[in-house]
Amino acid sequence: MRIGHGYDVHRLTEGRKLILGGVEIPYEKGLDGHSDADVLVHAVMDSMLGALALGDIGKHFPDTDPAFKGADSIELLKHVGAIISKEGYAVGNIDSTICAQRPKLAPFIYTMRENIANALGIEISQVSVKATTEEKLGFTGEGLGMSATAVCLLVERDKI
Repeated sequence: MRIGHGYDVHRLTEGRKLILGGVEIPYEKGLDGHSDADVLVHAVMDSMLGALALGDIGKHFPDTDPAFKGADSIELLKHVGAIISKEGYAVGNIDSTICAQRPKLAPFIYTMRENIANALGIEISQVSVKATTEEKLGFTGEGLGMSATAVCLLVERDKI
């Protein structure tokens, strides 16, 4: 088995949609980035790639490549899933946390889990998504941005 950790952060800005876990969440601001800036999915992808020492999403989907401008991170996650499979591994489980002061994310968590699981062809029970505030401390607590962390366990497919 292999374990990877991922982290991502994006600034909140006006004029963008807020996309987390492939879910469009009603909010007055969205996350700024080259793609859809989905911090949750970005952290998940980095954890998967990191588990196999394959670099990070910047290596695979550089922000200098216009092909990824406005990219749907769920589609990028499917690509990372294919890379992991080609290497002979499958997702055992993913555990992730979104740090955001607002908006409240609890109503959207199940759909985020479902989107990630569907993109990777795994069971929803293999995907944990949690959300927390930072008690109004730091850049996330002040509402300037959001961050996410993820840990992924990969197992060799022939040992499942």
